[in-house]
Amino acid sequence: MWVYEETLQSGEKLTDAINRTNENVKYLPGIKLGKNVVADPDLENAVRDADMLVFVTPHQFMEGICKRLVGKIRPDAEAISLVKGMEVKMEGPCMISSLISQILGINCSVLMGANIANEIAVEKFSEATVGYRQNRDVAERWVQLFYTPYFIVTAVQDVEGVELCGTLKNVVAIAAGFVDGLEMGNNTKAAIMRLGLREMKAFSKLLFPSVKDSTFFESCGVADLITTCLGGRNRKVAEAYAKNGGKRSFDELEAEMLQGQKLQGVSTAREVYEVLSHRGWLELFPLFSTVHEISSGLLPPSAIVEYSEKQVRSF
Repeated sequence: MWVYEETLQSGEKLTDAINRTNENVKYLPGIKLGKNVVADPDLENAVRDADMLVFVTPHQFMEGICKRLVGKIRPDAEAISLVKGMEVKMEGPCMISSLISQILGINCSVLMGANIANEIAVEKFSEATVGYRQNRDVAERWVQLFYTPYFIVTAVQDVEGVELCGTLKNVVAIAAGFVDGLEMGNNTKAAIMRLGLREMKAFSKLLFPSVKDSTFFESCGVADLITTCLGGRNRKVAEAYAKNGGKRSFDELEAEMLQGQKLQGVSTAREVYEVLSHRGWLELFPLFSTVHEISSGLLPPSAIVEYSEKQVRSF
């Protein structure tokens, strides 16, 4: 496992601490990792000779990581991305699985679902969805690798649909956090989640007409949306933002509350907003647009209901 090297307060290197204690003492304390997990601060060394590569890093670092891996991996390697987010380039949005495939020249599947890490770590029952392109055998191999009695994995042939569900639900979770911070109640939160699911589906199908309706009923869709809006770090930090009336920035709250972990929802909301602006779609997606405008300080948190009630074209 490649681990971005950090020095802990004790002076010990994070990788040394993981290998000594069999535990990620900074990001997942109290949970023993498998005995076969070895933390390695050297990226090239960690991927050497691997035929299956699992990518799990904040999406804003992915392009740099992939560029460092060019020519360093087996040409027959299979990749899977658990990364939530997208890169917005001049020619349009690029999903992280596509970024991996384009830069490294290998096939990339995705794994998304209703599974918050600390609950999986203590072996609470949860599900996940593998999205694959053509090769069902590769998808089944990923299912076999991830599947446990408490972590149920199913495969669907819809990479973009699965990946966009995992990406966009974080934007809706920010909205749900605003609702919680303003103590608007469960009815309002349910309405926000329903509007959010509708915009997730509409946005996904506008970008990729191949996206299947049925994908939104998999674990990666409605289930992940629910769990992220009930728990999850995006909801938690957005709640604090709203309680502070937007006077403390997301960057400040993220640093204070997440101890080095990264929020995905705020940066994804910005990237989605760029796509909507560029294509003239802002009015079609009032919830997505409003989340970005609130999180960037252009609107107060209370605008989450005022703006999302605008009449929306139905898809």
